[in-house]
Amino acid sequence: MEQTNTTTQKKSLFSNLTVQILIAMIFGAILGIFVHNNYSEDAAKEFSGYIKMLATIFIRLVQMIISPLVFTTLVVGIAKLGDIKAVGRIGGKALGWFFTASFISLLIGMFWVNVLQPGTGLNLSGIDLSTAAEVTEKTHNFSAQNFVEHIIPKSLFEAMATNEILQIVIFSIFFGLAAASLGDYTKPVISALDKTSHIVLKMVNYVMKFAPIGVFGAIAGVFAIRDLNELLITYAKYFGSFLVGITSLWAVLLLVGFVFLRNRMKTLLKHIVSPLVIAFGTTSSEAVFPKLTEELERFGVKDKIVSFMLPLGYSFNLDGSMMYMTFASIFIAQAYGVPLDLGTQLTMLLVLMLTSKGIAGVPRASLVVVAATCGMFKIPVEGIALILPIDHFCDMFRSATNVLGNALATSVVGNWEKEK
Repeated sequence: MEQTNTTTQKKSLFSNLTVQILIAMIFGAILGIFVHNNYSEDAAKEFSGYIKMLATIFIRLVQMIISPLVFTTLVVGIAKLGDIKAVGRIGGKALGWFFTASFISLLIGMFWVNVLQPGTGLNLSGIDLSTAAEVTEKTHNFSAQNFVEHIIPKSLFEAMATNEILQIVIFSIFFGLAAASLGDYTKPVISALDKTSHIVLKMVNYVMKFAPIGVFGAIAGVFAIRDLNELLITYAKYFGSFLVGITSLWAVLLLVGFVFLRNRMKTLLKHIVSPLVIAFGTTSSEAVFPKLTEELERFGVKDKIVSFMLPLGYSFNLDGSMMYMTFASIFIAQAYGVPLDLGTQLTMLLVLMLTSKGIAGVPRASLVVVAATCGMFKIPVEGIALILPIDHFCDMFRSATNVLGNALATSVVGNWEKEK
């Protein structure tokens, strides 16, 4: 009997998604390092291209269900809230939290990059500035008009086709409020959307079974073409300073979590450990959106709060990315010897606070915002090339931090509403 229990425990351990992903990360790193050390550069690049397809398949499977999940859950959530006052109350709390968290994250990045000075005295020789071309090209369209166009949808179907979460959120809020104002007349529509959301959440379970394979491909692909030892030696000061900043941000977030949630914070962390590991391995906080929705509801946050808060959070509450933006922008200024007084840095912080909102769907969004901000403050935009080689590893940490920040914001607002 005791042997049977032990066998069952072992099976449940290895069927745990988090454990499977951690194992996949280890084997992915081993395979990637082996390929890097034993094959030519061209062969390693070819291998990386093929193995990364596993990660691409996983992320595309997740992206496939994000649009219908956001639309159905958000409309149903708003309709269940019942009136504009309730939406305004929760929305006000959400935005208050998001902007406060963003400001603190930006301040932490600004503080540590000034204290540790990772860019001062950096040797710029040997940096291939052409690698920044892809990012800097995207900054040409970075204007107030482009910002507004990115937020306001001209077509729901176009927004869904391109996974523009914020645009879907805007349409869903209007649709949900209109449905709520019509009362019982819209019950059949809301009921159908509610059933659809449950079907989509069931699809999440199927898609997540592929997560370890996707993480394996992502990690193996990166390690195959990156000489980790060389990168860490070259960027030791930069990466070390970044880790100090991101660790400080985690400490603040966890402390705030314990203040508001008390002992329930430990339970929340147990629920979100799997989404955190997936985001870390795939460098995509978007990849865990459906799984995070499911886990927060299991944690006890009402579905109407989760469906309202989480889509907003993915557009307005990217704490890890915010911390990185001030850190990277000022680092580039330090590397090029561009002096920035405290007033200028605080102005930069406010600019980043505004320009970073609503671009969650833009590839390499953090780098695009950093490049645009550098251009505004006369810092060489091509300096982006300095951080590109190590950016993937920084992205692993900031993606996981984004997930933690959104889970925390949703749980705290859900707790406030429960108490009310």
